[in-house]
Amino acid sequence: MHTAYITHSSCLKHDMGADHPESPARIHAIEDQLIASNLLDFLRHYEAPKASKTELARVHAIEYIEWVFSQSPHSGRIDLDGDTAMNPHSLNAALHAVGAVIKGVDLVMADKVQNAFCNIRPPGHHAGRASASGFCIFNNVAVAAAHALEHHGLQRVAIADFDVHHGNGTEEIFHDDPRVMLCSTFRHPYYPYCGADSGNDHIINVPLAAGSSGKEFRHAVTEHWLPALERFQPQFLLISAGFDAHWEDDMGGLALKEADYFWVTETLREVARKHANKRIVSTLEGGYALHALGRSAMTHIKSLSEL
Repeated sequence: MHTAYITHSSCLKHDMGADHPESPARIHAIEDQLIASNLLDFLRHYEAPKASKTELARVHAIEYIEWVFSQSPHSGRIDLDGDTAMNPHSLNAALHAVGAVIKGVDLVMADKVQNAFCNIRPPGHHAGRASASGFCIFNNVAVAAAHALEHHGLQRVAIADFDVHHGNGTEEIFHDDPRVMLCSTFRHPYYPYCGADSGNDHIINVPLAAGSSGKEFRHAVTEHWLPALERFQPQFLLISAGFDAHWEDDMGGLALKEADYFWVTETLREVARKHANKRIVSTLEGGYALHALGRSAMTHIKSLSEL
C-alpha cells in the first residue's frame, strides 16, 4: 500500500513576513528534496480539504474559533500573539492544514493508503484550546486525534512529538483525556518553558538538555516512549514531525541527524505494526534550516513509504 502525500497550495500563501522563520519556503524545501531523491512520484498525492468549525470544535473552544475567523484581515497582517500572525490567506491555509491531517486519518482508516505525510503549514502543536501560540493557529494533530476518536470510534490514539519544542497545546488539550497518549521529547528549559513536570500516565514528556544528540534522544524513546506505548497499545499513531532538533537548525540547540529521524520513524512504524494495523499519519511541525529540513523530512517519508 502507498503512503499518501497531502498538501494544499494555500499553505504557500500564509506569510508572516520576510524575516519570519516559519516561511512558505519550508514546503518547497521538502518537495525539492523529495523530487531530488525520486521519492515524490512514489507517493499518492491528495489535496487537503478545509476543516469545518464542527471538526475544530472537538478540541478548540467555539469562542476561540470565532475569534480567529473575526481576526482574518482583508489586507496586511495582524498579530494573534507575539510570534503568530495572519495575512489575508492565513485562515484558509490553517483550515486546509487541519483538513490535511483529518484527510490522512480518513484515508488510512479506509485502507486506501497505509500511512500519510502532511506537508502543511501553519504548524499546530503549540495551539491550545483557546489560544494561538508559537506560529500555530489551530492544533492540526489534536483535531485529527479527536476525529479518529469521535468519527471513527477508536478508543486509543497515540501522538509522538519529536519537535525541539514541547507540544504544549497538544498536552493542554489531552492532559485529562486518557484516550490519547502524548509522547514528547523536547529541549528544556526552552520555549514554551513547560512540560518537564506536567506529565501523567498518558502524557510522557522527556526533556532533553541543550546540545543533546541522537544518543540521548534514542535513549528517551527507548526507555520512556516505548514502554508507555506498549502499555497503551494505540489503535492509531499520529506524529507531530518537527525537524528543528537537527544539528544544523540554529534555532533548536539539539544535535539530531537524519539517521535519528529515520530510526525513530522505523521504531514508531514497528509500534504501529504491532498495535495499530500499521496506521500512521505524520504532519509537519517545526524545522527552519531549509536544507536540513528537506533532508530530514525526506528520510522520514522514505521510512514511512518503505522505499
